[in-house]
Amino acid sequence: MSPGLPFPQAAAALVEIGRDAYGRGWLPATSGNLSCRIDDHTAAITVSGRHKGRLSIADIMRVDLEGRALDPQRPSAETLLHTQLYRHFPGVGAVLHTHSVNATVLSRLVGEALSLNDLELLKAFQGIDTHEASVELPVFGNDQDMVRLAERVARHLEAGPALPGYLIAGHGLYSWGDSVEDAARHLEAFEFLFECELAMRKVCAP
Repeated sequence: MSPGLPFPQAAAALVEIGRDAYGRGWLPATSGNLSCRIDDHTAAITVSGRHKGRLSIADIMRVDLEGRALDPQRPSAETLLHTQLYRHFPGVGAVLHTHSVNATVLSRLVGEALSLNDLELLKAFQGIDTHEASVELPVFGNDQDMVRLAERVARHLEAGPALPGYLIAGHGLYSWGDSVEDAARHLEAFEFLFECELAMRKVCAP
């Protein structure tokens, strides 16, 4: 079970991640959403429509793990995709959803999964201890109906994902970890792997 963070610490951590991810080009404009577990029943999440590079504590709110607002603000439209991860994995402490160019483009180029093979940075993920690994990162079709999309993701989660993440086609990356630090490390590793994959495709193109 993740111990979570008190709301003030959770909000401060999400503000910092938002600024860092925006600075790296992973959260343009008001895209994406970020969350952190507070306890067994509650999470902190970014308020809908806020610029992630200019977040303040006032731009973070609380929701319960069914996705219902606990503060008088509107949470991200994709809150259900965050809270289902907290419900399904009691050890998850943070969920980060970004919209980088690399993640968005790759999600359009592959089918139902992106294969990642023989790359050293795969060892950034728990359970992978060699570069001689081959894993599949699932890709889900985009959907404005969050309940329907969450149901499709849930079937994948039941199978036990090999990686702490998935892509939504033409949309971006969801990644998570046992703590804010773990989730941020996974996000950085995914983005590096995406950049490598796109570079290889360019080099190998006929």
